[in-house]
Amino acid sequence: MFEMKIYTKGGDQGQTSLYDGQRVYKNSLQVETYGTFDELNSNISLADKFCVSEQNKQYLQHVEHLMFLLQGELAAGTPEKYYQKSQVITNEDVKFLEKVIDRYSEKLPKVTSFILPGASQAGAQLHVCRTVCRRAERLLITYMEDHEVRPEIERYVNRMSDFFYIIARDEDYEERINKIVAQVIDQYQKIMEEKSYD
Repeated sequence: MFEMKIYTKGGDQGQTSLYDGQRVYKNSLQVETYGTFDELNSNISLADKFCVSEQNKQYLQHVEHLMFLLQGELAAGTPEKYYQKSQVITNEDVKFLEKVIDRYSEKLPKVTSFILPGASQAGAQLHVCRTVCRRAERLLITYMEDHEVRPEIERYVNRMSDFFYIIARDEDYEERINKIVAQVIDQYQKIMEEKSYD
C-alpha cells in the first residue's frame, strides 16, 4: 500500500504552495495569517481536552472544523476556485457564535471589574485561544489592506475572541461550582462518619 511521505522537499528553498499551486515565500503575510489561525486551531484542540463541560467541548469542536474552512479560504491564491470545491464560513456561523455568547452572558454572574485570564486549566487555555485569535485578527486586517476577504470571515474572526472569553468564564464557573459541591459532599460524609461513632 502506498504511503504518502510527510516531507516533500518542496519547501527547502523557503517557499510553499497555495491552494491553486502558486508558490509564495513562507514568511509572506498571507502564509503568516493562515498559519496563525492554524496555531489558534491547535490551541482550541488543547482547550477542548481540558473542558469539564461536554457542551463546551462540542462548541469548540464545531469551531475547530470551521477553522479548516477559514484557513483554506485564506490559503487560496485564487479564492474563486476554492469556492467551487469547498464549503465556506457563512453569516449563519457568525450567528451561531453570537447565540452562544448571548446565552452564556445571561447565565453567568455579571463582571464588574477586570478578571485574571483563567481560574481553571480550561479557562486559562481558552484565554490563550482568545489572545492568539486577536493576533490572527490583527494579521488578517493587515492582509485585507491589499487583498479582498469576504466580510463573513472578518465578522467570524471578531466574534471568535468573544466566544473564547465567554467559554473561559463558563469553565471557570463550572469548576468553582464543582469544588463547592465536592466540599459539601466531603463535609456531609464527615458528619455521617462522626454520627456512626456516637
